[in-house]
Amino acid sequence: MAKFKLDDTDHKILDMLIDNTRTPFTDIAKKLLISAGTVHVRVKKMEEAGIITGSSLSLDYKKLGYAFIAYVGIYLEKTSQTQFVLNRINEIPYVTVAHVTTGKFNLFCKIRAKDTDHAKNVIFQLDDIDGVYRTETMISLEESLNDKKRLMKSIFDEMTS
Repeated sequence: MAKFKLDDTDHKILDMLIDNTRTPFTDIAKKLLISAGTVHVRVKKMEEAGIITGSSLSLDYKKLGYAFIAYVGIYLEKTSQTQFVLNRINEIPYVTVAHVTTGKFNLFCKIRAKDTDHAKNVIFQLDDIDGVYRTETMISLEESLNDKKRLMKSIFDEMTS
């Protein structure tokens, strides 16, 4: 399959959609001085090429009462248990991200909780999964950076140079 080539208009469309995935195509069209149909066609092509893979909703977890973030490194008894453990982790809704990693941990997870007591219970659930040897937890004091837009701009710059 040929590599999909993004032009400046595609970049601008993506830029606006990353700012707000709910931006109407008509608003994007007005800002870019193109038709809404053009925006629709370009977004559809980017979806078909797999560049856009859905849209997401950003939540203010603090307002929802889930401001506590911790990262949990998981050591497994055997690496062959990775998929089994991941399946069990998937059953714990407060684990929002899980990575299979190299280095110190076999798995590395991000959890969201109401408070330290709630986080402790989630961590105990992780500890209790068959195949988990032990865990190591780091508490996030503040999420200082969470910016997909900077990465996107760097990728676009590389593509155009």
